[in-house]
Amino acid sequence: MKNYFALLLLLEFFMIGVFTAADVFLFYVFFEAMLVPMYFIIGSFGGPRRQYAAMKFFLYSLVGGLLMLASVIGVYVTSGTGSFAIGDLVGHVPEGNTGRWLFLGFFIAFAIKAPLVPFHTWLPDAGAEAPAGGAALLVGVLDKVGTFGFLRYCLPLFPEASRWFAMPVLILSVIGIIYAAFLAIGQRDMKRLVAYTSVAHFGFIGLGIFAFTTQGGTGAVFYMVNHGFSTGALFIIVGLLIARGKSRNVEDYGGAVRVTPILAGLFLIAGLSALALPGMSTFVSEFLVLVGSFTRHKGLAVLATTGMILAAIYVLYLYQRTFQGTVSEKVTKFRDVNLREVLAVAPLLALIVFLGVYPKPVLDVINPAVKATLSDVHETDPTPQYGTAIGGQK
Repeated sequence: MKNYFALLLLLEFFMIGVFTAADVFLFYVFFEAMLVPMYFIIGSFGGPRRQYAAMKFFLYSLVGGLLMLASVIGVYVTSGTGSFAIGDLVGHVPEGNTGRWLFLGFFIAFAIKAPLVPFHTWLPDAGAEAPAGGAALLVGVLDKVGTFGFLRYCLPLFPEASRWFAMPVLILSVIGIIYAAFLAIGQRDMKRLVAYTSVAHFGFIGLGIFAFTTQGGTGAVFYMVNHGFSTGALFIIVGLLIARGKSRNVEDYGGAVRVTPILAGLFLIAGLSALALPGMSTFVSEFLVLVGSFTRHKGLAVLATTGMILAAIYVLYLYQRTFQGTVSEKVTKFRDVNLREVLAVAPLLALIVFLGVYPKPVLDVINPAVKATLSDVHETDPTPQYGTAIGGQK
């Protein structure tokens, strides 16, 4: 157990380095270093197929990291600045085919980490086999390195390439929203189901980032924050349920609300945040993403909206099968959550509700950064097609 917590602390240290690095080479070093503790967390403390999941996670991320290393070297050579500092490189990376190839090296690495379809296949295995705490950290925080990389490195360093590849990325994001939602509906493994919900949510984040609007970008960044709270809480609560039933199979549970009402209530709140119920912080994120993307890509935004409907299906269906219905024999022996377990989840759920009602403190921090990023990409919000009632049609 001591080794487990030591690995978690080491992983958190590397993640702090990733999010604070202002040098692309130093960022790469921390980006790759994160693989080591997470590999051992999954491979040593995970489920029955932990070795397979750990190796798959490691190889996927390693291949992406090597592609990014090639692009880091390419950026250093072609920029002519003699520096790896992000501030020195912005505006000095060549455009055209050279910039597009360099962009792809960064993009694929971040798309694997995010994960975006079709680079997502490592996540269901890693999320399902990782221990509950490791899975919450993996999906709640570590995956954000990918979408953070889009905003921090891809867009400022390669503005022309970002615009050139925007439409394929948007299409992949919408495909990911719908495809992952259908896969989640058909899952019998609770942890795999939660992992697939994350793939769908990252589709919304990718849609907001590459829509190149202030509302879309703000919604995407806010979604990154909210997804960490929502999915982290959901993984922890599912882990508490699995710890009692010793099974990840949904069919092994039923009627648990009559035996563990507090656990059922916590699960329901986390589930409602995953389906973006109004009043939850995730609803604010999805609303901003859809509104921001609709101003530029109406068809894609309408298709993405179906993801909200599908989310309601897989979340409520999971809750119905595990907590409603006839009480199974296994469930009758369960105990409800204790104070320590409630305290582990309650702060996350409180933040979800608070930011759903009053998101202004976080949005005030996000908005200036999003506007600066759009400026780096040389994009502005589209002009409204219709004016106000006073001004008339434009």
